[in-house]
Amino acid sequence: MEELVLTSKTTGAKKAPRAKKSTRAGAPTEPTLLARILTSLDDDKAEDIVTIDLDGRSSLADAIVIANGRSARHVSSIAEHLARRLKEAGYGTRPVDGLQSGDWVLVDAGDVIVHIFRPEVRNYYDLEGMWSVQEPRRAASR
Repeated sequence: MEELVLTSKTTGAKKAPRAKKSTRAGAPTEPTLLARILTSLDDDKAEDIVTIDLDGRSSLADAIVIANGRSARHVSSIAEHLARRLKEAGYGTRPVDGLQSGDWVLVDAGDVIVHIFRPEVRNYYDLEGMWSVQEPRRAASR
């Protein structure tokens, strides 16, 4: 399964960044928050995973991750597992909204916000389209 990243410089897609390995010999590598989230989504068979880099575009978060589940039950299960794995990794209890309906579940992981949708709901709200719009060019100061 290939993850996609939409950056602020392009609206095209490219592969998601992987966790950087330590250059010190014998030092353990600690996965980043984003890497943990992507691993959890992949382990739970989430589909169409997209990462949107918000660096320089919003103070809301560093990134948004959007993924699909096959059914409402699958969407809720992916979100529950993600929240549990983040807690076990030491990120504390993460707020999760939308578990009851399972159409659109949001997991607030702090620096990364995760949206998990049923495919029809994802197409309707089109978050990728909203965040892929390029920033307006600011007029040069005189």
